[in-house]
Amino acid sequence: MKESNIKKATRRQWITCAIVLALYLLFLLWVKSWLGLILIPLIFDVYITKKVPWTFWKKSKNATVRSVMSWVDAIVFSLIAVYFVNIYLFQNYQIPSSSLEKSLLVGDFLYVSKVSYGPRVPNTPLSMPLTQHTLPIFNTKSYIETPQWPYKRVAGFGKVKHQDIVVFNFPAGDTIALNAQLPEFYSVALGVGLDGKYLDTSKLTPEEQNSVYEAVYNKGRSIIKANPKVYGDIIYRPVDRRENYVKRCIALPGDSLQIINRDIYLNGVKQEEPEGVEFIYIVGGTGKTIPEEFFRELGLSNEDTQGYSPGSTEFVLPLTKKAKEKLLARKDLVTSIRNYNMPAGGLYPLNLHTNWSVDNYGPLWIPAKGATIELTPENLAYYERCIVAYEGNKLERKEDGVYINGQKTSSYTFQMDYYWMMGDNRHNSADSRSWGFVPEDHVVGKPILVWLSLDKDRGWFSGKIRWNRIFKMVH
Repeated sequence: MKESNIKKATRRQWITCAIVLALYLLFLLWVKSWLGLILIPLIFDVYITKKVPWTFWKKSKNATVRSVMSWVDAIVFSLIAVYFVNIYLFQNYQIPSSSLEKSLLVGDFLYVSKVSYGPRVPNTPLSMPLTQHTLPIFNTKSYIETPQWPYKRVAGFGKVKHQDIVVFNFPAGDTIALNAQLPEFYSVALGVGLDGKYLDTSKLTPEEQNSVYEAVYNKGRSIIKANPKVYGDIIYRPVDRRENYVKRCIALPGDSLQIINRDIYLNGVKQEEPEGVEFIYIVGGTGKTIPEEFFRELGLSNEDTQGYSPGSTEFVLPLTKKAKEKLLARKDLVTSIRNYNMPAGGLYPLNLHTNWSVDNYGPLWIPAKGATIELTPENLAYYERCIVAYEGNKLERKEDGVYINGQKTSSYTFQMDYYWMMGDNRHNSADSRSWGFVPEDHVVGKPILVWLSLDKDRGWFSGKIRWNRIFKMVH
């Protein structure tokens, strides 16, 4: 009679199996997903019983089969490992735009910690590792929409704090037009306007701009549907498949936020600015050409200096506090630096007329889980998206009042915490001032390390690698 594999199992096999099972059970305890217990017999079979010929190809007499299958085995194992590492531990992220300069630079490659705030169990578990929503080359979805699991976050090392730099899924990226994926869904309609023609709002007054933005917001879907050649198909993406954004957390759940003359106030208290914050200024020049290397010394990229031309006596530049002081000290190059007044319009909420600007915004209360508010015609514009899009309710306005899920009500209790995120490049950042609150289920993780930084304005042999930023911790 053939001896069973259990009896033939060596002490080393039993010890290895016990360690793997213990680690797996600890993982299940962490993520609180006991459905994973169904995999325990498979793990036991891999190490002990060996009923399933997991490595059948190793016994093949065909060398090509053994070689090919060894590669397949290695690739499958790597994809599975990367899948779990990306979901539960950390992932790589590249800074694509200048919205967080000068704290983080375009071309910075980051390690984003998922355990800092606790990793999310994926909404769409069946997906291709290392892709966000689209398969390269094939240009198709990189995930399967079924099944979709509800939001769940497992225990992490802490919670989002004031001034944390946070990676999150773009809240306004739930509904997208495939030919215009990055802008907020309704605002992309500004490209054609209400009558299907190109819309230029630059010459309108702030009041006129707000009226146009409100009209586009209310009719955005119909505008986009009416122009399929411009915008393409309209699709909906689950939370974890929306674009990844990175900004600084300015306000936490329950905070009251207001921006007064560029200064941020939380609950009536003026906040200190992070060192890397920059604003656009109008610079008075002497007419003498500013050397490119001096712009480099100020930390300005080619994109930053587009508003300057040699010999100019007035131009605009984005400057940090230190860069501003350094530039003012060059009396041979500049005569004055004064604030640039950013135009109003196009700010959240788009369906409410306000006189807010990026430098003077609010006051606005940030929703907190379990908090109840009285609904008014004004604050409904602030919180309608939270109630409907993020928390999945049906909201109707009727002559006799507001109805949520068919029930008349004058109040609402929030089911999630929300955050207010802004870029450090305050005048060149599409952030919460443009599209509103970031729900807790959109929070991805915290950048902790710059592992590589490439300067897009330099060649490989002329300083492309920013050596001083490699392995720099993100504060």
